[in-house]
Amino acid sequence: VLQRAGCLQRCLGRRLRPAPSAHRASRAVRRDFERREPYNYLQVAFFQLKKLDQAVSAAHTFFVANPQHLQMREDIEKYRRMSGVKSDSFQDLEATPHWEAYETGVQHYDADEYLQAVARLEESLSEALSALEECRALCEGPWEDEDEEEEMQPGLYEAIAAHYIQVLKCRQQCVLEIATKPGRISATEDFIPSHLDLLQFAYSQVGNQTLAAECAASYLLFYPTDETMLEKMEQYRTELGEDAAVTARQSIQHYVQRSLMEKKLIYYAVEHLGETFNDPDLWTPDELIPENLKEKYREDQEKQKQETLDVEEREKRAGPLPFEGIAVTMDSQQMNGTQRVVFDRVLTESECKDLLRLTKAAGEAGDGYRARRSPHTPHERFEALTVLKAMQLAQNGDVEWRDAKLLLQASEKSRKIVESYFTPGKKLHFSFTHLVCRRAVDGEQEGRMDLSHPVHADNCLLDPEGQECWKEPPAYVYRDYSGILYLNDDFQGGGLFFTEMDTVTVTAEVRPKCGRLVAFSSGKENPHGVWAVSRGRRCAIALWYTHSQEHAEQERVKAEELLKQRAVEQDQPDGDKPQRTDRSSRSSSEPRAPSRAAKPADQRQKPGLDRKQHPKVLRARDEF
Repeated sequence: VLQRAGCLQRCLGRRLRPAPSAHRASRAVRRDFERREPYNYLQVAFFQLKKLDQAVSAAHTFFVANPQHLQMREDIEKYRRMSGVKSDSFQDLEATPHWEAYETGVQHYDADEYLQAVARLEESLSEALSALEECRALCEGPWEDEDEEEEMQPGLYEAIAAHYIQVLKCRQQCVLEIATKPGRISATEDFIPSHLDLLQFAYSQVGNQTLAAECAASYLLFYPTDETMLEKMEQYRTELGEDAAVTARQSIQHYVQRSLMEKKLIYYAVEHLGETFNDPDLWTPDELIPENLKEKYREDQEKQKQETLDVEEREKRAGPLPFEGIAVTMDSQQMNGTQRVVFDRVLTESECKDLLRLTKAAGEAGDGYRARRSPHTPHERFEALTVLKAMQLAQNGDVEWRDAKLLLQASEKSRKIVESYFTPGKKLHFSFTHLVCRRAVDGEQEGRMDLSHPVHADNCLLDPEGQECWKEPPAYVYRDYSGILYLNDDFQGGGLFFTEMDTVTVTAEVRPKCGRLVAFSSGKENPHGVWAVSRGRRCAIALWYTHSQEHAEQERVKAEELLKQRAVEQDQPDGDKPQRTDRSSRSSSEPRAPSRAAKPADQRQKPGLDRKQHPKVLRARDEF
């Protein structure tokens, strides 16, 4: 029967084209379309065809979903400076109606413009429910994803059951799809209920108590024991009179009843047929969930609570600093935030000069350390050096060994200070270490309005409009703490500043100076940026830390191995040292390292407007 059904389906597919299905495309193809990769290529194609308006629209559509993409950011800036490009060409071609309406509605709501908020939020809710139905319809199709081949079921009934359980689970996940902002991976929690919560308040503010009560009743279908909403319902009934019939919306009643029925069937399959299910909703009643799953959920919650210590308590029990002479200049309270601190006297003036000499010598040696235009602004040049590159330059005789060694020592000293202050007793590993200099470009500072480094968070993608920070790729989600160790102050601008989630309201500023270390947690609680460097050259060691050993910095391990190798060679008798001719007379006894590492074969160049001015592949662990 199954073979015949498969044969008929193939014949019908050839004659009538396959039925629409969410499962016909491979996971890789779906991922590329979710990230809007086709628009990356389209904008280049349109640009080559001299169709500027279409190129701009394609570029903007891609950039909305990929705000961290450096090449596209530069392309967008180029388009803005081009004559003949219309401002209305910067449009999102993939914008979904319900998200456009939702974000506009929330903006009106936050601005106390409740009449406009009601109109846009109602539009958003209607469009979201419509998009949900379209998504659910696509769940009916056959499963043809080669990446997720199901094990063959032992019989016909089992195969039928497995298929329909998969359909039900797909339907349940549709709420996540409509609740996920285009280009993002993480969904907005309680997307449908949040509409009703906002609407009931907005309607009450414009004096429409009938619709406010209807929205409150609808919200209570999701959370029937919510005390605040129950109080509001009593208030609305009093205002409308006891005889007034207050009922939830038909569309919401249907949505909740259908979802609960599907959940019952799925949880039955989980309990009796060995299926798995990640419930997308926070409002699912406890009585629906099998007892063994409840126990696991409670254990996970307890574990999470144990791991997540209260921030204030953590700062109260900050351990003693492991080095004498270091001063805490500002703490979180003085910096109007949480998990922020400034230390002074981490380095001496002499050590700062030695590290600055390292940057100068590396720049003169070239070999990958040439200054290039900053990825964040055309008004600055950007130089950067990793600990491994410093050791390789020392091995080649281009820089002093003691200066390269000092880079390792200074960064390790900083790590111990941050670990002892923020996480005493819990190991912090290096995630990445970067000696970075930003130099103002002469003659390009007049009328400058941009930043040296735009406001961002270090382990999540900042979304100022949604007041959210999405902990998902391409953000370095494993980073836990960040630090900046400054080497100089003989420049203009370049100060670090912290903001609220809106990226505009500045809460604290830190002025760089030699030996000053500013450290902070890497999450959404610490959005930060760097003011423009308008004169001179600003140098600092940028540091990122992680509790995850699997994400520890591998370049650092290799750098330490080179340093040990150097120490062993120094201990050898002179006659045993390898002889060679070197570019420098300083370190003629060290063997030459390869001038550059081989690139993996699978690295591909992403589309861009100007390929000659940029390396083919951006380093994945680079600062930006």
